[in-house]
Amino acid sequence: MDRLSSHRATKDIVDKHGFKFSKSLGQNFLIDDNVIDKIIDGARVKEGDKVIEVGPGIGTLTREMAKRAEKVVAVEIDKNLIPILKETLADFDNTEVVNEDILKVDINKLVDEKLSGGPVKLIANLPYYITTPIVMKFLEEDIPVTDIVVMVQKEVADRMNAVPSTKDYGALSVAVQYYCDTEIVAKAPRHMFIPQPKVDSTVIGLHIREERKYKADNEQLFFKTVKAAFGQRRKTLLNSLSSMGVLDKAKIKEVLAEAGIDEKRRGETLSIEEFAHLSNIINKNI
Repeated sequence: MDRLSSHRATKDIVDKHGFKFSKSLGQNFLIDDNVIDKIIDGARVKEGDKVIEVGPGIGTLTREMAKRAEKVVAVEIDKNLIPILKETLADFDNTEVVNEDILKVDINKLVDEKLSGGPVKLIANLPYYITTPIVMKFLEEDIPVTDIVVMVQKEVADRMNAVPSTKDYGALSVAVQYYCDTEIVAKAPRHMFIPQPKVDSTVIGLHIREERKYKADNEQLFFKTVKAAFGQRRKTLLNSLSSMGVLDKAKIKEVLAEAGIDEKRRGETLSIEEFAHLSNIINKNI
């Protein structure tokens, strides 16, 4: 079987199995060879690698990854796609399909049982409404993941990749960049999918650092500080951080002075390093 990444090949498989696309599951299948190759390159997939793919669809990307990786475990929620994947992946004995909801799966157990304990790479073409929960699940749950490459709505990728003092910079930017180096891997306009979605997409690569670039003494407090700073973007840091309920306004004023941060600045102007420094001083004063 040749590559499946064309409109004709995809339509033939779908029609053969009488498959109906589900809007609720956000099913849009990629039909562009170039973007598929960029995803695999962006994840740095090579011989010996173990990959978790979320949302394999009909196996278009799965097949190409299986040609390079040691093993690919594809997690697919839609039981109607399982017989299609059985057919399209029949030539690859280094692939395995798991019919589960990725948000309900014990990822570390999956890695231990099916991927020899990792490390793993996560590659996904996700319904946009679950993009952030899945990415943060992999970052926060101490999963042995080295690279995350996901197809997301363009605006979400812009937020993940944003720098301070820009309109896209926010709590998601800080959360992702606290753990990872980010890069835009590819752009995927809506015409590259079947059926066509209503928005354009971007593939973003998140490369997890082996060591933290920013040192937060209390990570829970760090993220609480970030969330408060961006909670109401028009508020100054003095006012937004006072609403955290951790320290009173007078103490927050002292903390900001000790951190060397102007109390009139807004959260969107702070670098991740400044957020880490600030949260460490708040932590000392609690």
